Amino acid sequence: MKKIFFNTSIIFFLMVSYSFAKTDYFDEGVNLFNKKKFEEAQFKFEQDIVFNPKSELSYLYLSKIFNKLNKQNLEEQNLNTVMLLNPNNEEAIYSLAKLKLASSDYEKSKELNDRLTKICVKFCSQNNKLKVEIENLSKK
Repeated sequence: MKKIFFNTSIIFFLMVSYSFAKTDYFDEGVNLFNKKKFEEAQFKFEQDIVFNPKSELSYLYLSKIFNKLNKQNLEEQNLNTVMLLNPNNEEAIYSLAKLKLASSDYEKSKELNDRLTKICVKFCSQNNKLKVEIENLSKK
């Protein structure tokens, strides 16, 4: 009986430790990101993804880090992953549209902006500004 209780206690302890570890990596990453310690934050978000491969927020923060580090390919990869996990993530759609616009891919940027128009709640004002910017740049 003592052995069963002991084994159950160990399993419970490991599960609790595991769940705390998952949340700590993300929270630590956000704190480091806010302090502009991008490489350290990147490591924490990557650790969070190891424990939670479907962490769309970790991928979104990684895209923000790669944006700050001017690594557009990695930024785009992470934005695409966010959109794969959540096709209606407004921030990812908006950021990818901006990224496509910066690389002169007006068609893709317009397509993403149109998609955002259909679902926007938080990014409606930025979406409208982006629409004007796309129209102006595509005329040149």
